[in-house]
Amino acid sequence: MKAEASLYEAVGGMGFFETLVGRFYAEVATDPVLRRLYPGDDLGPATRRLTLFLAQYWGGPRTYDRERGHPALRMRHAPFGIGPDERDRWLTHMRNAIVSIAPAPDVTRALIDYFEMAADSLRNQPAG
Repeated sequence: MKAEASLYEAVGGMGFFETLVGRFYAEVATDPVLRRLYPGDDLGPATRRLTLFLAQYWGGPRTYDRERGHPALRMRHAPFGIGPDERDRWLTHMRNAIVSIAPAPDVTRALIDYFEMAADSLRNQPAG
């Protein structure tokens, strides 16, 4: 599925990504391992950034680029220790968010494939 150009529209636009990311961060908020990676008490800014990034990545408005420039995901995540446990917890919460929305199977597969690749590519700490 060449989702980058059409998934945004297939899922109904920005509302889907707002719901997905909202459910994801609701779980992150109670995860002691991941929560320590987010400075401050307010997850709102992180929620907005991820929502805008995902919407743009999947073919939506380019608001993320206008507000923050090129995503440069590895650079932006470099200051945070992301090892196998952090990656796995992140993926668990994102999978839970996807399942809670129950998008079409091809959308689910495209999202999960992307998140698995992205989460693994952002690892910057060895196992153990």
